[in-house]
Amino acid sequence: MKSKLKNLSEIVASANDFFQSKFDNINVLMGIMDKTLRNQGMKADAITIDCISQDKRIVILIHDHKPHVVDIALGNKEGDIYSSSEYEINKISQTVIVEMMEANFIS
Repeated sequence: MKSKLKNLSEIVASANDFFQSKFDNINVLMGIMDKTLRNQGMKADAITIDCISQDKRIVILIHDHKPHVVDIALGNKEGDIYSSSEYEINKISQTVIVEMMEANFIS
C-alpha cells in the first residue's frame, strides 16, 4: 500500500471509529481500493465510506497525477455521484471526515 493511501486510510479509520462511537445506531463501513481501480486502468487509489442504512457513499480518490489533492465524491452504493469536490490532501483530518459523514449520513 502506498504511503499516501496508508496515511489517509488511518485518518478515515479514526474518523470512522469516532463517528461510530457518536452514532452507534448508524452502521458505516470503510473500504480500501488499492488495486481495483488500477486493474480497471485508472491510475488512482480510493477509500470508501458506506452508510448502509442510508444507501450513501463517500469516495475519496487519490489520483497519481494529482499528488497534493484528493477528490471526494458523494453518492450511493450503485455508483451514482451527486457531487464531487477537490481538497488539499494535507488538510484532510479526522474532523473533516467526521463532518462529511455527519452531513451526508445523518437524516
